[in-house]
Amino acid sequence: MKNITRNQIEMLFEDFKGKQVLILGDVMIDAYLWGKVDRISPEAPVPVVSVKRRDNLLGGAANVALNIKALGAVPVLCAVVGADIKGDEFTGLLTKDGITDAGIIHSPERITTTKFRIIGNKAQMLRVDEEMDSDLSPADEEKLLERLKSVFSNYSISVVILQDYNKGVLTRRIIDEVLGMAAQLNIPVVVDPKKKNFEAYRNIDLFKPNLKELREGLKIDGELTEVEKIRQAVIEWQSMQSIKAMMVTLSEAGVFIRDIQDGEVLEYHIPAHLRNIADVSGAGDTVISVASLCRALKVSPLLTAALSNLAGGLVCEYTGVVPVNRDRLLKEALELIADKQT
Repeated sequence: MKNITRNQIEMLFEDFKGKQVLILGDVMIDAYLWGKVDRISPEAPVPVVSVKRRDNLLGGAANVALNIKALGAVPVLCAVVGADIKGDEFTGLLTKDGITDAGIIHSPERITTTKFRIIGNKAQMLRVDEEMDSDLSPADEEKLLERLKSVFSNYSISVVILQDYNKGVLTRRIIDEVLGMAAQLNIPVVVDPKKKNFEAYRNIDLFKPNLKELREGLKIDGELTEVEKIRQAVIEWQSMQSIKAMMVTLSEAGVFIRDIQDGEVLEYHIPAHLRNIADVSGAGDTVISVASLCRALKVSPLLTAALSNLAGGLVCEYTGVVPVNRDRLLKEALELIADKQT
């Protein structure tokens, strides 16, 4: 890719190491029941899954933390879970994966979001969600804000990620307060939005909706399929919200990024790489993780988009939500992104 050298990519991966990243948002447990299907139930016309294995994995904003750690950086996850058994399981998973729970609040007013996926013969048969999506109570907001202040004081945060899953942690008050804290400390903020709080994010460094979120957030009727229409929507929203850069993930069509640096507009549409897609779950978490570290290191929008696009595609080759493999990402970046002349 023009003007991206092998040395740039190798240096970037080295610079990822040790960067401290604050991740704020909705967390959950991704619970998997893996099994075999060889008969139909006599009770109802449904398959019977004979369970062979159970897995509990970190999900939602916690999967972003896993990706940040996989890239060599240090995630500091801030969220609210229930004061329940699943909440204890969640912090146990953090400990197991070597992620601090210093930013986690256990609230007796909430339950811990858990998504149960039943997999039979390597195909998802059913998903059952156990969750609470109402906004945090004022008392829980206060506890979380105090914890956020503590994290900003005790860690050298390079970038803040707001990961919204519409489960109630990112209330308007929390969003406004954390944006204020980050601005005061001159720390860039990167946002992966959902429809509910779409217009709440102003004066941020990078905004990363997918096509569905862009369409819903801007209340656009019909499909957004043409790059020029996507570009016009981005220009409008970027101007209205005073956003420095927007990157829209376009599924199989890759990503589109528009960045304004010192008055200069930089735009790129990066096509997706051909993949054997197994599961798209968690791809957005990987994209925002790579993009946030790139923004923290003031990487060019071209390299930011190209590397994020590559990483998002890589994790789609695996069944289930998995963090990116740093070594494989580096290898493919050198093969597919670096200028062949370097």
